[in-house]
Amino acid sequence: MWLITAMFAFTYLGMAVGRLPGLQVDRSWMALAAACVLLVTGTVQLEEIASHIDIGALVLLMALMLVSAQFGFSGVYHQLSEWMARYAEHPSKLLLGVVLLGGVLSALLVNDIVAFALTPLLCQTLLARGLDPRPFLLALAMSCNAGSAASLIGNPQNILIGQAGDLAFWDYSLQAAVPALVALMTTYSVIWLAWRRRWWLSGPASVPLATAPVAESLRYKPLLAAVALLVLFSTPLPREWSALAVALVLMMSRRVASHRYTHAVDWNLLLLFVGLFIVTGSVASLPEASAVVNRLVGEGGLPSDAWSIAGISLVASNVIGNVPFVVLLLGLFPALSEPTLVMLAVMSTLAGNLLLIGSVVNLIVAEGAKRQGVHLGFIEFAKVGVPVTLLSMLAAALWFTLG
Repeated sequence: MWLITAMFAFTYLGMAVGRLPGLQVDRSWMALAAACVLLVTGTVQLEEIASHIDIGALVLLMALMLVSAQFGFSGVYHQLSEWMARYAEHPSKLLLGVVLLGGVLSALLVNDIVAFALTPLLCQTLLARGLDPRPFLLALAMSCNAGSAASLIGNPQNILIGQAGDLAFWDYSLQAAVPALVALMTTYSVIWLAWRRRWWLSGPASVPLATAPVAESLRYKPLLAAVALLVLFSTPLPREWSALAVALVLMMSRRVASHRYTHAVDWNLLLLFVGLFIVTGSVASLPEASAVVNRLVGEGGLPSDAWSIAGISLVASNVIGNVPFVVLLLGLFPALSEPTLVMLAVMSTLAGNLLLIGSVVNLIVAEGAKRQGVHLGFIEFAKVGVPVTLLSMLAAALWFTLG
């Protein structure tokens, strides 16, 4: 028990801090290291791992990453870059376009991949036109979070929740679409108010941008893949195998080698899930853990009203991150009701907009911008993130309470 507790504390403190001082290791390494200690010491047996790891969620996430890669190979992202360049002289319209683009793509694809692909293009395009990329980067990060709340495949935590509760794809979206839309509108409004008089770095510029040729045979593959996913998700077929089937068909190409698809998969994120599953599952299986949880929340279990879930999500998502928070909660409360799971998916996702450390998407945007010479700071993010998150979660809580 003491070793499991120690490794659990090490893992979730690592989720909050993000790294070990003096070492170049990240959250994935810490979660895997803790899991390995439990396995090597015999505290957790190999045969127990299958009961801790949600294979379906891992397969679905990997398959969606493979499908998302097709958007890059087809030249869709470069076409979006050209579109941004055309609207650079109208920053307010461009901001709206970035919010809608991030929101819609993140509802159809894993938001981490959308943020990873669009961040460098956004920085390069806007810097070339003399615009300050920071408000648009904030819009990208927050719209990717907000838009992904509308779908069970929009982000990793929603994938986990959908698999754990076997939630119906379209039924969930019908309940989550309004809070997600309000969050997107709030994102645009708050950023516009904060940045409306300081879009330009030094005045409009006009620098030719390199464009990538798009093969006609690849142009429509992303659209067809997205339609196929939505159709298959409406059938009784398991979502993970439907998505994997679409991904495997996409990988059969005369122009793009299959290994380029596998290189596009975020294996680091998948390894993070594996480590979290093992560590959290080990803790949840301890009788002492159930006793502690019951003392904290009462014999009635986790509060199921929207306001309580919003409060818990807001705090936990910005201490350890929304993905580790959801993994932990599902491990400790494996039999949550469908309404509670729906509210948890929406609230934990919207809570990720509060601070820079609230979601993986925020960190992806910040790190991607840094590589392009653009600094997106913690305080700068919070100045916009705090009002966006509080207003979005207030609207979502009212929607679930009155609905």
